[in-house]
Amino acid sequence: MNMQNLMAQAQRMQREITAKKEELEKMEFVGKSEWVEITFNGGRTIQDVKILKEGIIEEDDKEILEDMIQIATKDAFIQINKAMSEKMGQYAGALDGLM
Repeated sequence: MNMQNLMAQAQRMQREITAKKEELEKMEFVGKSEWVEITFNGGRTIQDVKILKEGIIEEDDKEILEDMIQIATKDAFIQINKAMSEKMGQYAGALDGLM
């Protein structure tokens, strides 16, 4: 393969990667726990946080609520990473350290 073909292939791959990343950034991912729902976009920016537990949360419940928020956040990131792997999987070797 000559250098021009290699450069053209690299540029095409870069355009495809950019398009897939933009597509992912427009998607929404909802992480849920028993008490909390957190919505992120594919760029890992929080879009919305909802406390699902009804009534006033007492001080004793503060640690539990914090744990639930962590669980919901982790759930959303797992979904984002899975979608990214599915959409970007064919480029995985070329992306080491870039994402």
